[in-house]
Amino acid sequence: MRVTVLIPAHNEAKQITETIASLRGQERRPDQIVVIADNCTDATAAFAQLCGVEIVGTRGNRHKKAGALNQVLDRLLPIFGPNDAIMVMDADSALDPGFIRHGVGYLATGRYAAVGGTFTGKPGGGAVGMFQRNEYARYARDVRRLQGKALVLTGTATIFRATTLQEVVAARREGRLPGLPHVYDVRVLTEDNELTLAILHLGFRILCPMECTLTTEVMPTWRDLARQRLRWKRGALENLVDYGWTPITRPYWGRQLLSLIGILVIAAYLASLAYSAIWLGGIKLIPLWAGVTVIFMIERVVSVRQRGAVQMALASTIVVEMIFDVFLQMVQARAFWQAAWRKERKW
Repeated sequence: MRVTVLIPAHNEAKQITETIASLRGQERRPDQIVVIADNCTDATAAFAQLCGVEIVGTRGNRHKKAGALNQVLDRLLPIFGPNDAIMVMDADSALDPGFIRHGVGYLATGRYAAVGGTFTGKPGGGAVGMFQRNEYARYARDVRRLQGKALVLTGTATIFRATTLQEVVAARREGRLPGLPHVYDVRVLTEDNELTLAILHLGFRILCPMECTLTTEVMPTWRDLARQRLRWKRGALENLVDYGWTPITRPYWGRQLLSLIGILVIAAYLASLAYSAIWLGGIKLIPLWAGVTVIFMIERVVSVRQRGAVQMALASTIVVEMIFDVFLQMVQARAFWQAAWRKERKW
């Protein structure tokens, strides 16, 4: 298969060379690398050009990553055939050496329409960065346990059959899928999640195999993380509303229900601790919550063991990681609120 890599980049001068270097270092190198310089005001295009890749600038794009990709895909897809694959990856990601070789190998079997990856976090970000790296390690572990049956083809890096994306465009044009006749739906906040739902609703299969791994940037501050996760969580909710209740979306709706239950459980747990501390003069050990605490502690420790003994020790305290968990639950609650009241969508 011929592999064309598309890298949408907006002011990514600090990381674009590392991203391209990870592609150059692949065991199976891509046949073409295209950096899509989207409304850049820094040296992203200049650095990419020094790396010897093709540069394409967007024209009048107001739809961020999705719009930038659509401008290029609208030109490429009509000339691509069944032996073409298109890889879309973020400009702040770096592939491990075997990613493309294994990804193309799975596509070549004919069983899958797209192959995504699992990721770890790059260094940096202090405590908030540490929490994200632990979270990503747990996500990768869950995907491995499910033998690559991930719910979302993330934008960090995914390889698509060109014919799959052509079918998505045709289905949108015919009204079988929501959105205008482009690969990405520019109306949504989470274009990668929406495209995953589109591919699954067309009856295709996807995979995130354990061999396809990469590293990606972590958010450096709590504010940046809150903004990112609010977009992810609200976008996922609105994607489900667009597609409704179908055999494909039922597991996704189930996860949203579990998230809502999680918010209520965390709130009840913290409320019981506060009640004991304030009204009973100290923390009183209640058997129910003691059992929940032990189960939670074991899960935290086991699921992060890939990150080493230090992170396992921190996880065992519960209190440290509880900060991050409560933070995410608050963002999730805000996403539910904004989606319910149709607040203005913001990137």
